[in-house]
Amino acid sequence: MGDLLQPWHLMVLSSVFGIFFLIPAIFYILTLQKALSQCAPVSRTMEPGLVWLLIIPFVHLVFSFFVVMAISRSLANEFARRGIPNYDPQPGQAIGMAMSICGCCIVIPLLGFVAVWAFLVLWIIYWVKIADYSRRLSMYPGAMPAAGM
Repeated sequence: MGDLLQPWHLMVLSSVFGIFFLIPAIFYILTLQKALSQCAPVSRTMEPGLVWLLIIPFVHLVFSFFVVMAISRSLANEFARRGIPNYDPQPGQAIGMAMSICGCCIVIPLLGFVAVWAFLVLWIIYWVKIADYSRRLSMYPGAMPAAGM
């Protein structure tokens, strides 16, 4: 029985687990990067490439709050700059903040079990919402020139 779980078993399990979550995480980060890239530089509050810092374990727990707020402000700025009607003055911020809070709660014993499921649901909702905002930006390519250009 003691030989049932060897250290290499744990390495294989953690690798499979990591790959299982790494692939969706890469596509998620690409979606965030695309949304920021579609905003004019004057509208951005964060450079698109910085979202890749979310891939760093434990850093993402804190940095996700900054990313959510930066994407929300950048999208709001860009919608206003292009004159695109937007009914949410802080696009995606409420869901993104809830997702980030649940992500932090995952590390709390007992609460983590509930928080992980809430996080996954909110993560998918936020991802879809940001992809939709990005799609809306691509539908209005004839943007007004940025101020100061």
